[in-house]
Formats: sequence, structure tokens, C-alpha cells
Amino acid sequence: CHSPSRILVHESQAERLVELLASEMGKLVVGDPKAAGTNLGPAVNKGQFERIQHYIQIGIDEGARLVSGGVGRPSGLERGYFVKPTLFADVRPEMTIARDEIFGPVLSVLTYRTEDEAVEIANGTVYGLGGYIFASTPQSARGVAERLRAGRVFINGANSNTAVPMGGYKQSGNGREMGVFGFEEYLEVKAIIGLG
Repeated sequence: CHSPSRILVHESQAERLVELLASEMGKLVVGDPKAAGTNLGPAVNKGQFERIQHYIQIGIDEGARLVSGGVGRPSGLERGYFVKPTLFADVRPEMTIARDEIFGPVLSVLTYRTEDEAVEIANGTVYGLGGYIFASTPQSARGVAERLRAGRVFINGANSNTAVPMGGYKQSGNGREMGVFGFEEYLEVKAIIGLG
């Protein structure tokens, strides 16, 4: 649930990033999750498979540039709920694929001109579970992280940590798991108020 579904990149770096992403996504092996070398198994059920296919079609219909993947199963997989890893470029913030949680192997690339615009786009959805920032210095990343409305923000590829609470803002959940805050979710608080 913490897999990023949108990448915001400065407009001057967008085409190079799209090329790199397409190259890496082309290396993914979709198939039996028990088979050696498989990177991506099927969607959990028919409903989720159809939901992902629907979002891919919406991305196409709303004018996002389909770079790789698309509607349908990957070549050679006629059965099962397998989804083509799909990459969209030229995605605008108002597009459905930039605003909704898809929960499938679909990645949208959006561009920005200024840091303020990037923060506005990042915060411009009803969701806020996680964010990822890559910056030239930890200090500049920290400044952006503090402005994001997300429950967890990873900086420059930092690994997850079970001692750190996990949970979202807005419609990405209420409460926290893991860490002290997660433990406190299981406690009941009692207040006793009285005189003397």
C-alpha cells in the first residue's frame, strides 16, 4: 500500500526520467509469483483486476501519454488476473489517475516547475499515506517533507523502519500502526475525575 503511484519530476528532467522508468519497467517479469525470476504476480482478485484495467483505460481516455503497458494481460498470460506494468507520462494533476489510488502496477509521471507547485500537486488529492522525496541535500528534502500532508515521508531512498509509526492523512486512514503510536492504538485510556 506504500508503493508510489505518481512521480513528480521537474519538467527539465521529465523525458530522461520517463526513458529510465520505461527501461526498468520493461525488465519486470510478470507471472507465477512462485516461479524464480518473477517480479510481479497477479492482482488479488477479478474485481481488483477489472478496477486496474478501468483506471488504465481512463488514463488513455483522459489524454495521458501511454509509454508502456496498457489494457489487457501481458503477452503469454491469457488466464489469471495479471496486469501489464503500465507507465503514463504527460499526466496532469486533475486527471483521475493522478488523483485516485489504483492499487496496481500503474505509474503516472507529472511535471512541475517550482518546489511550491510540486508541494501543491503532491497535496492535491484526498489521500495522504506516503511520500518519497529525492533531493540534493537532506535539508532541502526535509523542508519539502514538512509541507507534505502524508503520514510517512521517505527521503533519498531511506528504508522503512517498524519502530516508526505508519498511517495516513485525509482519506488514507485514521490512526497509526507500528512504533509507540501503533502500540497505543491497542490501549484503553480511562480518566477518573473527582474531588478530594
